[in-house]
Amino acid sequence: MPAEYYVDYRWFLERQEELLDDLAVNDYSVFVGLAARHKVDPPRHDQHRPDAFWRAAVMLEECVILRPLPTRNELYGYTVALAYLSMHDEQVSTKFELWRELIADIRALRLDSYGVAERLRSWRLA
Repeated sequence: MPAEYYVDYRWFLERQEELLDDLAVNDYSVFVGLAARHKVDPPRHDQHRPDAFWRAAVMLEECVILRPLPTRNELYGYTVALAYLSMHDEQVSTKFELWRELIADIRALRLDSYGVAERLRSWRLA
């Protein structure tokens, strides 16, 4: 079974500092909620083992929808999702068009976290 890594709100702040070099936060509770939500196991009855893709999807979805930062939440969510997947030795396509479409679908509420995770899995690089 692959290793599982969990993060706390400080991990999100560290990613923010690395990416944006700006520590302004609109809502710290989003980071605390992200840290709690990605640890839920199982997230629903038919999902017995949430994987890194579902957890990364949760992070991206919440950053896009709940906007914890004053600006650039989509870029931040993208970076956090990639960083979390990388911790689990998973790589996905970083083509701009794919991510732009995914973020638009999240913003329009066309996908839930499971749909986002499926899309991320479909972009897995060998």
